[in-house]
Amino acid sequence: MLRVWNVSLVVLTFSLALLGTFITRSGIVDSIHSFSRSPIGAWFVGFIAIVVLSSVALVLVRLPVLRARSPHLESLASREAAFLYNNLLLVAFALTVLWGVLFPVLSQTVRGVPYSVGPPYYNFFLRTFGLPLLLLMGVGPLVAWRRASMRSLRRGLVWPAAAALAVGVALVAAGDGAQPAGLAAYTFSAFVLAAIFAEFVRGTRARRSLDGGSWPAAFSSLIARNRRRYGGYVVHAAVAMLAIGIAGSSLYGASTERRIHPGQSIAVEGYSLRYLGTSFRPGANHDELRAILAVSHNGAHDGLVAAGRNHYHAEAFFGNAVAIRTDWLRAEDLFVIADSFAVNGSVDVKVIVNPLVDLIWLSGVVFLFGSFVALWPDAREERRLVRHELATGKVVPA
Repeated sequence: MLRVWNVSLVVLTFSLALLGTFITRSGIVDSIHSFSRSPIGAWFVGFIAIVVLSSVALVLVRLPVLRARSPHLESLASREAAFLYNNLLLVAFALTVLWGVLFPVLSQTVRGVPYSVGPPYYNFFLRTFGLPLLLLMGVGPLVAWRRASMRSLRRGLVWPAAAALAVGVALVAAGDGAQPAGLAAYTFSAFVLAAIFAEFVRGTRARRSLDGGSWPAAFSSLIARNRRRYGGYVVHAAVAMLAIGIAGSSLYGASTERRIHPGQSIAVEGYSLRYLGTSFRPGANHDELRAILAVSHNGAHDGLVAAGRNHYHAEAFFGNAVAIRTDWLRAEDLFVIADSFAVNGSVDVKVIVNPLVDLIWLSGVVFLFGSFVALWPDAREERRLVRHELATGKVVPA
């Protein structure tokens, strides 16, 4: 089912990755990685053309093998349909991002009118396509293959929907419902995580009823018997964590900026940073100028941070040296920038609080772990395939 579609998506993904590399490196968009002064640009375009044409030709040649025996969806309420909806949203999102990158270039080339596409464009489509994708990730595992009855679907949705509703009510009660997109992202992510947890619990209970033994033994047996399925669930959980991190850091962050003198403080979101003074340290290839600030959070001392500028001798270049303090318990970063040092000791300080941003990095670790589980070779599956090949006569025993 959908094998032609899936292979076409693989071809499109690789081709767009090459196109993105060319756009960045060729100088079409401003980038420090541009090779626009090199003759490699024409060769790269030729390579992209060869990849696209050969891939399309290969798909056309292999169409008889790729076509499924039953090419039609049996029901719009099925796991296959959920995968298709998911893919359509991802393709639409990818094409809108591509258009946002190419439109300024095309406008400048064809009409001579410069345009720029800023964050509001991408944020709009991120919410338009991203939130339904989150919801589908939670619904997909609960829908049966081929055809799902409404009764079984309602039964599977009860607990995840209740968990999402509880999270939404708790956020509104805590005063975090002012951002509708953030509230939707949190509740949909809770729905996804609850659905995945319910699948693990349901599978472990079934495994334990068949094999007996302890809950940990049943859980490990469940994973070992279907690594691809449950590794995929872990990957879905990583995407939900990523959504929470993006929503928290982009919609609920806070920042403040002001010029302060030694002894003065700057405060934001429960943090207070008191400016103690500056430090200067010469180095082999650069000099370091730092503003030293004492950090306190909710009245409790939380150490020191040093932010400032570096002067690189050879390049005669000044670069900012940002101070970042990470609180893994709150998954929060305190981001401090110091600039415009004056002779009277004052300095411009900007403080940014990024809540839940560390979930973005942690989601990458969880994503890799889920991929590792899904891709780990399954000895049982290999033995089954060997028995099938022997039975069909495709393999002759030695």
